[in-house]
Amino acid sequence: MEVRVFLIVFVALFTLSNAVSFWDTFDIIWSPEHFKASPDGQVWSLTLDQITGTGFQSKAKYRFGMFSMKIKLAGGDSAGVVTTFYMCSEREAGPHRDEIDFEFIGNRTGQPYSLQTNIFKNGGGGREMRHNLWFDPTQDFHTYSILWNNHRIVFFVDNIPIRVYSNILGRNNFFPNKKPMYLFSTIWNAEAWATRGGLDKINWAYAPFISSYKDYQADGCEWNAPNPVCAHTTNQHWWDQYNAWHLTETQKRDFLWSQKFVTYDYCKNRQMYPRIPRECLLNPLQ
Repeated sequence: MEVRVFLIVFVALFTLSNAVSFWDTFDIIWSPEHFKASPDGQVWSLTLDQITGTGFQSKAKYRFGMFSMKIKLAGGDSAGVVTTFYMCSEREAGPHRDEIDFEFIGNRTGQPYSLQTNIFKNGGGGREMRHNLWFDPTQDFHTYSILWNNHRIVFFVDNIPIRVYSNILGRNNFFPNKKPMYLFSTIWNAEAWATRGGLDKINWAYAPFISSYKDYQADGCEWNAPNPVCAHTTNQHWWDQYNAWHLTETQKRDFLWSQKFVTYDYCKNRQMYPRIPRECLLNPLQ
């Protein structure tokens, strides 16, 4: 009963909010001519062509919370195109950044999009996982969410937890939990590495490539220097209380179902990691 009540309250609190004003919430970080808002201001489109891509960044930065965006990805032959929704501690990709990534990797027509998630700490990454999405993300909007607290990072697709990055009892020495982060979304030319390791290049005959965003939600602890209220974990928010440290029984079943779509897991890459990283030994269902 307590778990059910928590879920009802969580859904109500997270979905009841006023429409986000883009210009009050975000800044364009490059190529504003490649950004477009719908007439009502509620759908934001990012365009990639042979000249450039574009992106936007939140004005605020956060330490812990739940962050969500509905995204419809660029359609057609999208090999080499990468659309992102991610958190980063620095405005530019500096050498000591922390980062929590959704990266949507395009593919040749008829092949599934690949969703790559990754974690950076102090500039180091290499914590990639890839899933094939079980739906066509170019036909409609789908919800992508990041839950981040001191105990775990959970990546959700349409409220299904697809990846749990644990910090059980503080035993993960590669867990980004000290630096506040901004929210970013971009579309860019990643043909050098993205699709089949860079073998499939962008087919510019299908340009421009357009990914669209709407219904941004941020329920987090906003970092306000020089006296940030989030400098220490206070357990005053639902996303940093006990129930948010664990998956519900339904979420556990959904998580196990989603694992059949995994196409790459760094924890199983013995060539890259002859010694299994410590966090790979933590039980995501614990």
